[in-house]
Amino acid sequence: MKQIMGQYYEAIKDLMSKQCYPMSYLACDHDDVVKWQSSAREKVRKLLSYDPPETPLDPITHDTYIKDGLVYKHISYAQPYGPRTEGILMRPEQSTGKLPAVLGLHDHGAFKYYGKEKITAPKHHPPIMKSYQEQYYGGRAWAAELAMRGYIVFVPDLFLWGSRKIQIDDVPEWYATQAGLEQPVDSVEHIEAYNQFAAEKETDIAKTFTEAGTTWPGFMLHDDMRALDFLLAQPEADHDNIGCGGLSGGGQRTVFLAAMDERVKCSACVGFMTTSEELALYMVYTHTWMAYVPGLTNLMDFTDLYSMHGKKPTMVLFDTDDELFTQKGQEDADKRLRHIYEKMGAPELYHGQFFPGLHKFDVEMQEVAFGFFDKWLNSKH
Repeated sequence: MKQIMGQYYEAIKDLMSKQCYPMSYLACDHDDVVKWQSSAREKVRKLLSYDPPETPLDPITHDTYIKDGLVYKHISYAQPYGPRTEGILMRPEQSTGKLPAVLGLHDHGAFKYYGKEKITAPKHHPPIMKSYQEQYYGGRAWAAELAMRGYIVFVPDLFLWGSRKIQIDDVPEWYATQAGLEQPVDSVEHIEAYNQFAAEKETDIAKTFTEAGTTWPGFMLHDDMRALDFLLAQPEADHDNIGCGGLSGGGQRTVFLAAMDERVKCSACVGFMTTSEELALYMVYTHTWMAYVPGLTNLMDFTDLYSMHGKKPTMVLFDTDDELFTQKGQEDADKRLRHIYEKMGAPELYHGQFFPGLHKFDVEMQEVAFGFFDKWLNSKH
């Protein structure tokens, strides 16, 4: 089987075979999970290399309404750099008191024009999102569906999506000349042209971050931690019962946020789990630059990163025919995570499950994830 590295495939294979992952919990000679977690986080934080200035959230509520039994709030808050983040906050209309809170993390999907709209159902839902949700989410807005079950759920745009995307008017004209964005704004043609432009420019963004001494995942994680700040500032949010989850790029975001933020009690990663070896050898071309942290593999396997969530409820849902990962990579990742949680003395806290089909988070998978959140976050169920 030919590989994208051609004659140099053996070099990569040799390098990966020598990785011993010294910061994996499996490599630790002690059983103190918290001590290991603290040390591992510090090392990963240095690799992420992003420490922006403190900036007040300055939240603004732009619209409030009731739809399908949910109170929707369209809000925005400030960021250290770039435009304000826009997000959608949802809770049951008849709810009282504190509610378990979940940060819903939208996917990558090679679709950057919209973000939060991918997993919500606001009153002005872009028509193109209906077919998108049918393809990847079984026709459901899963974040809204979860809110209906008694949660307060917040879905923010991530850096480079939706309200946080790079505006064509803000880049040099020569850089945007091939974007083909002369079509009416928000038209299908305009949206598709922007998504193509955004995909082609990912390498430039990654190179810029690298040259500046920082990382795309670092920028991404800061956006998500900022979103968690906002969610925890809501009077309805139960600080003792905070979760996060998402599909694909949202699964990757779940891994980083759960690993690096102690406030997350429970997490569900969907469609984004493999071993670093299988990723490096066979599947790097299926993933965005936002997935890679230079030097991380010298410390740990990608599965080890998620295990930094520690002794907390941790879920991974796999698709058996997921075109973004090898089957071996997914199966080995599941086995490794089970091994890690067994060593932690908490095998009951890890739940891995495989579902037939391609890359997706369909209704059956959603129900399993919702049951997981209900078990660990929502005592009313």
